[in-house]
This record gives sequence, structure tokens and C-alpha cells, in this order.
Amino acid sequence: MDNFIPDMYQKSIYHIDYDKLRDDGIRCLLLDLDNTCVPYKDKEPNKKLIDLFEMLKDMDFKLIIFSNATKKRIYPFKRVLNVDCLARAGKPGKRSFLKVLKLFNFQLSDVAIIGDQLYKDILGGNRVGIKTVLVNPMSTDDMIITKYIFRPLENKKYKLLEKKGLLKRGKYYE
Repeated sequence: MDNFIPDMYQKSIYHIDYDKLRDDGIRCLLLDLDNTCVPYKDKEPNKKLIDLFEMLKDMDFKLIIFSNATKKRIYPFKRVLNVDCLARAGKPGKRSFLKVLKLFNFQLSDVAIIGDQLYKDILGGNRVGIKTVLVNPMSTDDMIITKYIFRPLENKKYKLLEKKGLLKRGKYYE
């Protein structure tokens, strides 16, 4: 299987069928922050995100902001949303994924990552063997390295996957 193909693809975090994830045995959600939960330049969570996180907590999901960003960047979200976080996760490397599994005593089948980048979130989750959920980026604003390195690589990967009939942008599935 191609490590860039997500298990689920949805328009945004607000379109995901979380009941299905829970029914599939998922108990922990690793959520990328920038352009997954909020646009890259937002400094704190908005009401819609706060409400979603409260609903997910009520569904008994363990929520972890799982980001390559710094602690300084993600701390305001950790504080307001009252969730755990892992900064400088080093996605797509396996180390931080495995750290979360060990720290919170989860099995691979208990965890899903939700993110907007094929080369960070989806590749990392697939490499370690957890469920992967791709969403569209919330904004075209990105960090410079993402904008000029990873998004162009991602665009090429989308074209290749579409040509093979494996993944098409905007064709969502669960």
C-alpha cells in the first residue's frame, strides 16, 4: 500500500464521522494544529473549534494536539482547549507517535491522526500503522518550508495518486 493514502479523507475536521471512528475502536485522536484545526496564522482557538473539542471529549476521545510547531505556538491551544499536546513531533518520523502510544498506554488500533499534509501527517501515521485521516488545509497560508517545499511535493504526489486512481482531491471517503 502507498504510505501517502489516508484511511479516510474529509473536507475538514468538522465533516469527519467521529461516531464511525469510535465504532472502529479509535479512542485517541492526534490532531495536527496548523491548517488542520486552525489557519496557520490564528493565535488561539475559535468558538467552533472549542465546541468541537468539547463534543469529542464528551465522546470519550483522548485528544492530543500533535504538531511539529513549537511549544510556544501550541500552548495557547493546549490551555484553552484543555488537552494534552506534543510539540516538535518530528512528523513523519515514528518516534513521537510511539511515545504517545507508550505514554498513554494505547495500541496502534486505538489511535488516529488527523491532518492536512500527505508528507507529514499521513505518511507519518501510515509508517507507524495507525489510522490516518486527511482533511483539506484550512488556509493557503503556510510556513515557508511547507509552502515552497512540501506543498509542491504534495501536489505532485496528488497527481500521481490520481493518475493511479488511488486518491483524488475533493473526492471524500470514510
